[in-house]
Amino acid sequence: MKNLLNALKRNKTPLIVLGVIIVVLLIIKLVLVDIVYIGHQYEKNRIITPWGEKIKSANLSVDYTIEQALSDIDSLGLNTLNVPVQIDIPSLTASTMSINAESEKKAVRLIKRLKYKGINVILEPYPYIQNGEKYETDLKPDHINQWFWNWKQIVLAELIRDVAKPNKVYALCIGSNFDQFEDQSGYWTDVADFVRAEYQGKVTYRTNWWYTAEWNAGQNLAYDTYIAKLNNPVLGKVDFISVAAYFELTDQETNTVDNLVSSIYKTRIFDRNQNIYDELKQLSAKWNKPVFFGELGFPKRDGAAVHPWNPLPSEIINNQEQANCFLAYQQVFEKQTWHLGFSVFAVGKDDGNKNYYPSEQSKQAIRSWYAQYQKLDD
Repeated sequence: MKNLLNALKRNKTPLIVLGVIIVVLLIIKLVLVDIVYIGHQYEKNRIITPWGEKIKSANLSVDYTIEQALSDIDSLGLNTLNVPVQIDIPSLTASTMSINAESEKKAVRLIKRLKYKGINVILEPYPYIQNGEKYETDLKPDHINQWFWNWKQIVLAELIRDVAKPNKVYALCIGSNFDQFEDQSGYWTDVADFVRAEYQGKVTYRTNWWYTAEWNAGQNLAYDTYIAKLNNPVLGKVDFISVAAYFELTDQETNTVDNLVSSIYKTRIFDRNQNIYDELKQLSAKWNKPVFFGELGFPKRDGAAVHPWNPLPSEIINNQEQANCFLAYQQVFEKQTWHLGFSVFAVGKDDGNKNYYPSEQSKQAIRSWYAQYQKLDD
């Protein structure tokens, strides 16, 4: 120890110089890289339109690769990415759950790379039920109190602590498409309050699509899905309302853009005459919150607009029908002040099983959305 102290005394000046150099380098990184460069990247990617600032995002399939995700951001001209962390849930009735460690690590690696591209992140706890065989829309826990406690303390608390806070993510989705117990508004508002207390970023909740029918107007309104969504107080707790927009539009296998536009205002399937545009606008007005398409996707098939929620509505591949659906939504919603933007479902992995992955025609349509207000590379 004495020899070490003597050596330090002899080399005091070089050590001081080395320390000063390290401090200077850290300051340079903090100021020039973390503040100036990264700040410039985020500013460059903002989309400011005459109708407000917009989010242009995409959802990742849970088996995404980081390189494909980064490539898709560039090819679609995105400024945001919805990053999932897999939440393993053993069955449709289970009240227990756990964060998939590998999924969380991959998400963090991706988020760190997104930071240097100036891409905002919407962090989503992604329910992966029975090894991915079941859908969250069918989840119905046996013990609802236990489920919500676990969702707060095991899932959201850890994601906030280990992912959202240290990486300063733009927004956190506190729940998505839980159709079977979305009406548990007391629990959901408690979840929103819990997240607000722990996390300073934006908060959203994603509700699933619905349908109404003109011929059913006034019937059993107390049980009407749309009325229940419209009056759900959790929507008053969020910064923006996310909607998984798999609305059934037509009964035709193929459609022109004009057909699809008119169907957004008056759906043709089963003669429902649902005005999707008006219902979404009312949802926004009710809570004075912008509406965001947290999932906007169509399979590359005939029948994409009949049942958009079905990844295989037909065996017939139709890239243009998928693109026409995106173009119709763009034409209706792009210039609405109450509409915040959209997230394309889904990118990050492109193989024969990914029927929602955008076709080349769809990529052109998506890229054109807000394009005149972006600095897109050729």
